[in-house]
Formats: sequence, structure tokens, C-alpha cells
Amino acid sequence: MGVYAISTLTKPQSRIRLQEGSAADFLPKPRMDLPTYNRVPMLEPRGRFGWKVSVGLLLLAFGTPLLAPQSDGAKPGPATTFTNPLLPTGPDPWVEHKDGVYYYMNTTGVNLTLWKTHSMPALKSAEKRVVWIPPASGPYSHEIWAPEIHFLEGKWYIYFAADAATNISHRIWVVENASADPLQGTWTLKGKVSAPSDKWAIDPSVFEDRGKLYLIWSGWEEDENGTQSLYIARLKNPWTVEGVRGRISTPEYPWEKVGDVDARVLPDSPPHIDVNEGPELLKHGDKLFLIYSASACWTDAYSLGMLTATSGTDLLNPSSWKKSPRPVFQQDPNAGVYAPGHNSFFKSPDGKQDWILYHANSAPGQGCGEHRSPRAQSFSWRQDGTPDFGRPLATDTRIPLPSGDSGTP
Repeated sequence: MGVYAISTLTKPQSRIRLQEGSAADFLPKPRMDLPTYNRVPMLEPRGRFGWKVSVGLLLLAFGTPLLAPQSDGAKPGPATTFTNPLLPTGPDPWVEHKDGVYYYMNTTGVNLTLWKTHSMPALKSAEKRVVWIPPASGPYSHEIWAPEIHFLEGKWYIYFAADAATNISHRIWVVENASADPLQGTWTLKGKVSAPSDKWAIDPSVFEDRGKLYLIWSGWEEDENGTQSLYIARLKNPWTVEGVRGRISTPEYPWEKVGDVDARVLPDSPPHIDVNEGPELLKHGDKLFLIYSASACWTDAYSLGMLTATSGTDLLNPSSWKKSPRPVFQQDPNAGVYAPGHNSFFKSPDGKQDWILYHANSAPGQGCGEHRSPRAQSFSWRQDGTPDFGRPLATDTRIPLPSGDSGTP
């Protein structure tokens, strides 16, 4: 895997914690505090500036330095573009859109933090709140990963992965809030969300198809690390699995199997880990596209793959899903974007555009830590009905605001 950055945000696929003294010369000191996103100001629209040409030429002729540019007095207009990233750090970004409001979350590692905004490009200045803090010990006390907020059956639910300070104990949990505003009210733990096999599990997401609710996640087939596969199960209600799980994807192509482990960093891990994780459902017509992250997150080869199924079929049957043989979104060194992955999707405020939200690094070898920042860009649909995500955009690319977006939180 090479040496990679570890912090409280780190999500190494081996899920084995760093021991004291291991690779100390190679890793930055972990940050134990929650990132303070508000310290980074939102980009403000620039006013128009003009040069006093005649005065400037006279001064230049006499060898006097030119005057600084002066404002023409016009007030800056509303922003029409933005640049990535949306926040300086934010792995595993997720967004839910309801009643004109975007509710955003990402991995902090130590709690559940929720953002509320009318504009995703304005996320830096959005209202945010820590809505749930884990206990100091117990089965869901450590390594809070990949939270997702969903509005189901008239209430809010946040699904997340957590453990008991041992990697093998990582499982999926859910909290519930009956308040109309999820930043208000009380979040109550409903419990562990698990199939009867009760194996290692992370990266939960839920979706509905033909009146049936499903849970999808990344997990182990047995109790040993080495391969992460994608699983699906029916939900009887938002917190209870009904029946057994089905394994619908496991790494098979070379681009899904980049995951060598550096024993100096993770001495108790296997020498190689194959990864499918971060499953997210995208619907278009009667097609279901399950977009997932492939290869280890500490590698620059971390990318997005795609499974396709038809709505209404037996989704627990692996044969209902067809895997695309090539990644659908991957690094672009020419744009300075590395390891793009663990995505989600949202619509523009007017519902006319589709957008992908993902995290990525801005330099090679930055690994699976707090360098990962959330980015957004629109995507289109091909004539055959499949999504076309294009290439990840450079951070200096001016991106038009989503249609119907005011640019203000």
C-alpha cells in the first residue's frame, strides 16, 4: 500500500489500528480534534477593477511605480461559479435533499456532524452541528465512519459504522430523530443493523425499490481480513434486517485489486487487501446503478465501479447485477486529482441536473486520511441510459452553480 497519511479521519481497509512506534517517521501526527471548517472562508465574488490608463502611462513615463488597481465602484454581483473542494477536508461525503434543503455529512471519526444548506457550493459557510457523540466505551464507541442521513417513514435516520476499539468488531448502527428539523430534537440509538451472520460491516446505505427497503454495505464473508465485498439485505423497518444477506460483488478485475499493505504501517494485516466498498444507489428510469469504490483507499488507484440491475428484479440474487468491466470514474493526474471515490448523488435545486459528490486527494500518495476533501460536479446520461461521470475536475476549474442554486446557504 505504500506509506499513507493516518489521522482520526483515516479509514484503512485493513481496519487495524497503528501501534505505537510503527512507521513513526513516515506518518504525520494524528489530529485528535474535530476539523474546524469555518476557519476557511467561503470564496466571495470579486468586484470589477479598472486601470487609470492615462495616469498610469504618465507615471510610467516618469519612472514612477504604477498605482494599484482601483475599484470602479460597482457592487459585486451574485456568484455564478464555484471551485472544488467544498470543504478543506471531508472523507466519505453524503447528502440528502429534502424540502429545498441539503443535509450533508462526512466522516469525522469521532462523532456525527450534520450540515444544513440551501446550496452545496456554499457548504463552507453552512450551519452545522454535532448531533450525536458516542460513549467512551462499548460496541459503537470508536471509529465512526461514513455516516448517512435518510428520511424514512416520517423520521430521520443516520446510519454509520463503528467499533469497540478493535477492528474486527466494526458493525453498522443507526440513530433516529422524529423532529422535522434533524438539527433539532433528540437522536436516539435504535441499535445495530445486522444480518443473522453478523460479520464485519462498514459503509451502509439504504434505498427503496418497488415499495421494498434495502440495506447495502461493504463487509467480510467470514471473520478474516483480506477481501471486502458488497452485500445487500431487505429491511423490515429502518433498523431491522429481514432475512439473510446476499453478496452481489467481490473484487475481480485488476483495477479493483490494488491494495498492497505496508507491514511497517499495519504489521498485523495481510500483505494484500482487495476492496469493494462505499456502495451508493443511483436510479434512472427502470435501471438501478450501484456505484461503488474499488481498490484500497490508501492507493491513488481508488476509483468508482458500477453494477447495473433492473428495478423490480430479485436484488438479493447476484445474477440480477451486471458489473461494468472498467472503472466509471478514476484519478486524473493531469488535473491533480487522485483516489476519487466514496461518492453520493444529488439533484440541483430545480431538479433539472444530476450531480456527483465524492472525495479525492490533491497530490499523489496522500493516502486515506484528512487530505481527502469533498468535491462536486454535474454529470450527464448516455443514449443507452447509463451515467457519464466524465473526469474529475481540477480544483482551479470554475464550475457553474447547479441550476436554480442561489450560491448562498
